[in-house]
Amino acid sequence: MSAANTTQPLTLEEISEHMRTHIGQWLAEESLAKPPAVYEIELRERMIRLEEELKNQRELIKQGFDLMEKRFEAVDRRFEAMSAENNKRFEVMDKRFEAMDKRFEAMSAENNKRFEAMDKRFEAMDKRFEAMDRRFEAMSAENNKHFEAMDRRFEAMSTENNRRFEAMSAENNKRFEAMDRRFEAMSAENNRRFEALTKRIDRLMYWSLGITVGTGSLVVAALKVLL
Repeated sequence: MSAANTTQPLTLEEISEHMRTHIGQWLAEESLAKPPAVYEIELRERMIRLEEELKNQRELIKQGFDLMEKRFEAVDRRFEAMSAENNKRFEVMDKRFEAMDKRFEAMSAENNKRFEAMDKRFEAMDKRFEAMDRRFEAMSAENNKHFEAMDRRFEAMSTENNRRFEAMSAENNKRFEAMDRRFEAMSAENNRRFEALTKRIDRLMYWSLGITVGTGSLVVAALKVLL
């Protein structure tokens, strides 16, 4: 066998041709004791069996290739069906995603409008608060002026009231001192009167006692005379 045959794969035809060419030599080398006619008959029988076996092998290989081809065709049809089904599913998913994109775009536009409206409302509120701040600042300044004026008026009134209360206190002190002197004079006068009255009562008691004793003496004397 050549070097080219050892390095390259052989087909069935090449193998069959090679065996037809060398099978007689191989059988002769193995059975040198038999005559050539017997070898030729055995060789032909073996060649026939070999050809039939090769034919069967070829048919089996062909059947195997046919089955593989059918399986590949079935697999291709299955992949085509799966691909078509997947394409349909992907189309449905694409439509759903497109619908979702449109929905999100609509929601985003609506939200943008709402946020813009909210921004405008917040800007208006900021302006109103700024106006209110300016108004409160003006009111606070005006109130501060009023309170300062009121503080000055209260200070002036407090000073005037203090002066008036001091004058009234001095006047009242003078009046109370005069009243104290008057009450002291009245108390001294009353004391003199009570002392004079006490003396008169004492004298009246002495007179009453003398009259009572004299009357008793006269009664006793009269009783003695009469008895």
